[in-house]
Amino acid sequence: MFEWDGDTKKLLSTLWIFLTVNYIYCDVFGMHDADTLQQLLSGEVGDIKITEEFLLYFAIIMQIPMIMIPLSRYLSYKINKYLNIVAATISGGIQSYTVYMGGTLFYLFFSFFEIATALLIIIMAIRWKPTATRERTENT
Repeated sequence: MFEWDGDTKKLLSTLWIFLTVNYIYCDVFGMHDADTLQQLLSGEVGDIKITEEFLLYFAIIMQIPMIMIPLSRYLSYKINKYLNIVAATISGGIQSYTVYMGGTLFYLFFSFFEIATALLIIIMAIRWKPTATRERTENT
């Protein structure tokens, strides 16, 4: 059924890919919703004014899960562990906040998986222990 070779780095990287793809597809779906698209074209979505600065902040926030794809695969154990916890807390926290603000049914559906994946990353990173000799030497 579910096979895992025990490589936490690979699994965390894969979870960050899954999370990023969900973010992207949710945004793509938003372009198919007439109300959301109309708001985007007007430059205001709900109470949010879509400005160049807002888009820069949004780009920075979206860079977090994207940069974690390679970082979680190649960083040493100790920094990897803590960076995954911090990055998933930020990503999951922001997504949780946006759900609190409301949204379409598809947005809430995607958000469920996005928040659940962020929580899974946090749990995995917290429970992650160095197992290989290489990881033990990286930890020191």
